[in-house]
Amino acid sequence: MQIIDTKKELKVVLDAARAEGKTIGLVPTMGALHEGHASLVSRSVKECDLTVVSVFVNPTQFNDKTDLENYPRTLDADCALLRELGTDVVFAPSVSEMYPEEDTRIFSYPPTDTVMEGAFRPGHFNGVCQIVSKLFYAVEPTRAYFGEKDFQQVAVIKAMVRDLKLNLEICPCPIVREKDGLALSSRNTLLTDSERKIALNISKYLFESKDFMKTHSLAETKDFVISNINAVEGLEVQYYDIVDGDTLQTVANWDDSVSVVGCITVFCGHRPVRLIDNVRYK
Repeated sequence: MQIIDTKKELKVVLDAARAEGKTIGLVPTMGALHEGHASLVSRSVKECDLTVVSVFVNPTQFNDKTDLENYPRTLDADCALLRELGTDVVFAPSVSEMYPEEDTRIFSYPPTDTVMEGAFRPGHFNGVCQIVSKLFYAVEPTRAYFGEKDFQQVAVIKAMVRDLKLNLEICPCPIVREKDGLALSSRNTLLTDSERKIALNISKYLFESKDFMKTHSLAETKDFVISNINAVEGLEVQYYDIVDGDTLQTVANWDDSVSVVGCITVFCGHRPVRLIDNVRYK
């Protein structure tokens, strides 16, 4: 496994692989890797001739300076895991390598990027598109793998790929959870033991709502999730929206769409730690 920190060296390695007709898989990450990331890497290793995993905490997608500073950074442990998984190249650039000058590009894909995370984190998806497009240009992957825990992010990246007319396949991968139901997230490492226990209520009530919705309206189901999670001391729902799985627009009734997904963000603990999750209703 090669660990590369410059785009120039990365290009030399990948151009040689392309010259041999090899397919290239890319798994973009911000590090602090867990089994969710591992599932993406394993799929890429299985489906592609060469797998590149980027490890880069991207400053332009954080609208909260404290959140950026507190984001876990564990490159040595990440590389150890990636080596075990059969990764070919780890691309771990510096901020100056990816942003030698300010990126002034504006990416806008309403209404996909203006709701939910887009509404509560101004500039977040523009930052995501800046760094992901830079990675796509640097790697020129055949396929790129993203986790569906970041359901809205996948939709925005698909919109960007269409907009930029990039020749690659976006491969969404299912949420990976702990045995107790907690969605795997790099932010989970920031939780204390007691905070982790209360965080389990997020997936608990999302799962329970799948049965609840069978005999209740969409509005009642939305209230069921929000009220139950907010009733747990230490948890506060920032938003819970039930949306069309393709357009990400709010739906009013269960029969308004063939694909319906509930997307939630919850503040957990005293710091607090911001956790996201989602559940598919149909």
